[in-house]
Amino acid sequence: MIKTNALSLLCLWLLCLLALPAAQASSQVQNVRISPTVDNTRVVFDLASAPDFKYFTLENPDRLVIDLSNVRGNTNLPASQGQADLIRGIRSSGGQGKMRIVLDLTQGVKPNVFALAPDAPHGHRLVVDLPGRTGSATVAANPTTTTPPASTTPTSSAGNRTPQPVPPASIRAARDIVIAVDAGHGGTDPGSIGPAGTFEKNLTLPIARQLVERINREPGMKAALVRTGDYFVPVNSRTDIARRLQADLLISIHADAFTSPHPRGAAVWVLSLRRATSEVGRMLEQTERHGELLGGVAEVIKDSANERYLAQTVLDLSMNHSMVSAHQVANQILSEMGKVTTLHKREPQSASLGVLRAPDIPSILVEVGFISNPQEERLLRNPSHQQKLVQSIFNGVRRHFELSPPADSLFAQRRAREHRVQAGESLSLLAQRYNVSIDELRRHNELRSDSLRIGQVLRIP
Repeated sequence: MIKTNALSLLCLWLLCLLALPAAQASSQVQNVRISPTVDNTRVVFDLASAPDFKYFTLENPDRLVIDLSNVRGNTNLPASQGQADLIRGIRSSGGQGKMRIVLDLTQGVKPNVFALAPDAPHGHRLVVDLPGRTGSATVAANPTTTTPPASTTPTSSAGNRTPQPVPPASIRAARDIVIAVDAGHGGTDPGSIGPAGTFEKNLTLPIARQLVERINREPGMKAALVRTGDYFVPVNSRTDIARRLQADLLISIHADAFTSPHPRGAAVWVLSLRRATSEVGRMLEQTERHGELLGGVAEVIKDSANERYLAQTVLDLSMNHSMVSAHQVANQILSEMGKVTTLHKREPQSASLGVLRAPDIPSILVEVGFISNPQEERLLRNPSHQQKLVQSIFNGVRRHFELSPPADSLFAQRRAREHRVQAGESLSLLAQRYNVSIDELRRHNELRSDSLRIGQVLRIP
């Protein structure tokens, strides 16, 4: 009897051991997150354990099908967080330990589906990358306002209809200044970690989002995020995304760190001359990218026997312009940031940083403070301080483009409106004449009083 009971217990123990791996390997979808970016859409399924999955695509209509094995419990999907133009809907079905997830797509794609191991605060994840531009990205990549087509309605005679005035071509062509804002690190790359456990990536993204929102409120300026969520974007891809946006400026947001807790303060970095020279040489070897980097000039160069020489000349000019512009905007930002926070360096710093490598886009890296400093770590997490930093960065950027606007931009049109003060003129008189408020004139010209001097040049907003 004792032997029988012992044998029964042994069998039961063995059955429990055999069942344990299956229980541990069971998957259950806990959350669904959708993050559209400029050149792809990422869908993340948060899981209870590592997934055992297969996937394939179907056409007519376009779908991505993912089959999960060893699924226990509820096979219904939770409500998705976010939306994207590429995805019409996500549905699921299941039974007998299996679950099928179907993504209904608006177009055919070649998906990249892979699993990610736990990385605090996230657990197991199944990631789906769908290449293809979203609708919002398409707008950002084509910032020039499209002119409506001319009316084709016939007229009976010239005398029966008064011709409508056509806006000047220069006004129709004016465009917004486009700024790409890059939140440093992300996803599996947390960046530096503060004494209290703050991840750098969790500071850079909210600051970048606020900066984009602030820029987008300014007439004549438009901004877009390089990454919109907590995922990793390779350094080379960040400049490529800025280029597809046709950005006039790339701003990369970071927080500094050091082995000692004492250093503090903000800094702005630009590309070093050595890295700039090596980047021009590297890109000259990539002849297939000449059209992307040189624009319409590439068509002329392509048919020339001295293609490499001419390409180098144009790239050198482009890189020189980008570096000069980057230094100018860096100085403006430092001037503004010094009003709201400590500066670690009062002059732009040069470094061989990959995110600054684009020869055709002025690029800067803004260190908003030292996350390794306990006091500054707390300050950087403070929403009020973040807002001050954002406003100061924006002020510097706006001031730069007011002084040096792209020729085809609305800012350039605005800059053309200048008035030289004559005897007897006052700020209130000029405000009435140009149909603007006195406050706008003060702010636009950084006036500390309403007193004007004869010969003073005012910019009219």
